[in-house]
Amino acid sequence: MVAAAQIGVLAACVVLFVPMGMAGWHLSRNKMLFFSGVLFITLAICIHIAPYFPAASHFLISSLTPSSSSSPPFRPSSCLSFLHDVSFLPPVSPSSFDWLPNRSRSADCDFQKLSRSDAGELLNGSWIVVSGDSQARLFVLALLRLLLDRSSVEVVEGDLFRRHSDYHIMISEYAVKLDFVWSPYESNITSVIQQFHDSIRLPEVLIFGSGLWHMLHTNNASDYSEALASVRRSAASMFYPSSSGLPSQPPHMFWLGMPTLVNSMLNTEEKKKKMSRKVWEAYEQEVHGSGLFMQSGGHFLLLDIGSLSWNCGEQCTIDGMHYKSIVYEAALHVMFNALLIESQQKI
Repeated sequence: MVAAAQIGVLAACVVLFVPMGMAGWHLSRNKMLFFSGVLFITLAICIHIAPYFPAASHFLISSLTPSSSSSPPFRPSSCLSFLHDVSFLPPVSPSSFDWLPNRSRSADCDFQKLSRSDAGELLNGSWIVVSGDSQARLFVLALLRLLLDRSSVEVVEGDLFRRHSDYHIMISEYAVKLDFVWSPYESNITSVIQQFHDSIRLPEVLIFGSGLWHMLHTNNASDYSEALASVRRSAASMFYPSSSGLPSQPPHMFWLGMPTLVNSMLNTEEKKKKMSRKVWEAYEQEVHGSGLFMQSGGHFLLLDIGSLSWNCGEQCTIDGMHYKSIVYEAALHVMFNALLIESQQKI
């Protein structure tokens, strides 16, 4: 707004003082009026068409706005595209896996590996719902390992990994409510979303992910696409006023991508046949063409377990499907940094 006002003042000064200066050179009145009219029309046209040429608009505004070399411009979309750019370090021992953000490409975005206290501060008072299959359960475990001390994690881990069960915990230190809902199929996820439609309070963070069970038991990429469309429609409805009439802030929504499958390491012949590289790629294509993600008009930000697990490699999995905790920890910090970018916060 200030920059636009400055441009207007500058244009007025040009139109007013340039013809006066020319008059001082003893030009005829007709010539002066002609030049003044041409100048005014030219400036008016430039101002009206500038919005259709972003580069020109940016040049005009930046030329009138003080710049600071100490703080780079904030570019949310470009920063989000760098969040999965991480490096997995070669292990010194079988249990010493680690990862780091690739600073050479994301330095301006200040991609941070958050400590326990920083993550607790970011999530303080939040309600987090994670709904999905075993990949989602491993993601929850990564979050608990960060927010809880080791002895507490050992206590809750047995409850978390009860076969095909839900899990709920309140982390009192940070007032974080965490719910895991076992949802192996997309229809299960749709049902979870629909439960929130008329809620007075929505979760602050929603994380969903599915596909492996559909691939194994249905094995039809087109059917998977239709199931994802239902998830997309249900998620979009959360951004409209509820029937309760009370305003509610829409949640931050994330989608856990499917991991890279190492076919030779899968533990049954059925999995090796139905979860081949070709089938996996077909399912991945349907996910990216589903309209779920922000860049295609949806409401989800992808937590790309596929690319992270690929970068970590076969050394990070023992069954070709489930990966070591380091992969889900990296995805967790991708989510943290996306939340920081969306809210323009610093830790």
